[in-house]
Amino acid sequence: MSKVPEPALPRRQRATVTALIVLATLAVLTAAKLASAFLVPVVVGMLASYSLKPLVGWLERLHVHRALGSAVVLLVIAGLVGGGVFLLRDDAVSALANLPDAARKIRLAAHENAQEPPGPMGHVREAAAELNRAAAEATGGRTPAPNASPPPNALQRWVSDQSAKALDVVVDIGIAGLLAYFLLAAGDTFRRKVVHLAGPTLAARRITVEILDEIDAQVQRYLMTMLVLNTLIGIATWAILLGFGVDHAVLWGVFAAIVHIIPYAGSALTIVMTGIATFVQYGDVVRALGVAALVGIGATLIGMGLSAWMLGRAFRMNAVAVFVALLFFGWLWGGWGLIVGVPLLAVAKTTADRIPALERLASLLGDNQRSTAAAVADVPRAKT
Repeated sequence: MSKVPEPALPRRQRATVTALIVLATLAVLTAAKLASAFLVPVVVGMLASYSLKPLVGWLERLHVHRALGSAVVLLVIAGLVGGGVFLLRDDAVSALANLPDAARKIRLAAHENAQEPPGPMGHVREAAAELNRAAAEATGGRTPAPNASPPPNALQRWVSDQSAKALDVVVDIGIAGLLAYFLLAAGDTFRRKVVHLAGPTLAARRITVEILDEIDAQVQRYLMTMLVLNTLIGIATWAILLGFGVDHAVLWGVFAAIVHIIPYAGSALTIVMTGIATFVQYGDVVRALGVAALVGIGATLIGMGLSAWMLGRAFRMNAVAVFVALLFFGWLWGGWGLIVGVPLLAVAKTTADRIPALERLASLLGDNQRSTAAAVADVPRAKT
């Protein structure tokens, strides 16, 4: 007996349902934006628990209780980070001590360029300044002094804002670490509760178990891939700077490996900082541009070429969807969004692959080859 197709909704009712879906999506996005201080540590802590789960499981097989094993793993990671900071403290202090000299050299270089004959844009700026003075005199306002100190520019304001947010980042990391500890210590208890909430049917619980298993594998695979890529980028940056004789090459290599966690923006920041460090040390623009170019080439080959290949094999996701997701999560949660964007997209794709109602979303997030094959395979079924 063939299944009777469900009647289509009237046009007005379809429009109402679509409007409700759009409004619900906007409400969720607004809530996620406003609740970022709560959601970011939760998401980071959950992803950290997924990545550290194999280590805790290995200790448990050695008859170490999960609560103790979770604490040991987190303390070892904190000790490694603290030990790395301790070993690089002298280079970091020396680099910070050179900041005033670096700013002075950059200012002098900019001043020398300003002494050259102004180009077309310089004439336009001078004309705009004269018009501002004329408007101020005509309205009885005070004319700004030609040599008056300019207000803080956008870069200075950005640096000040990021410095003020450093404490918030430390607090987020601490909260995420505590949440990761509780999740790791709980073991499969939280997992069983999620499976129980999936529904009373065996099929719904089976799908939930498959989704959770795949999320475990996807997150662990992503973090292992990023660990390998960031290590290679750090080694390549260290080798390039060492070859050019730049001071504190190890520090800049570690810096490159850390900031590359942030896709695209991390590579750009590494290029700029290594170029500035080379210019401050040698005062040679050509050498600074050469070092920055080589660092950029290395970051592109490893961070984009090799990363795209490895992540494509690991997740089978569309590169365009990954880039758009990074832009979205970067807008939503800033730097944290850029870090957790790809794992969250992998989680969304894993969930969509297992739920028939989200088949279109899975096809959109998947790579082109699989999506095309799936679309071709669906044609005969649709005709029957």
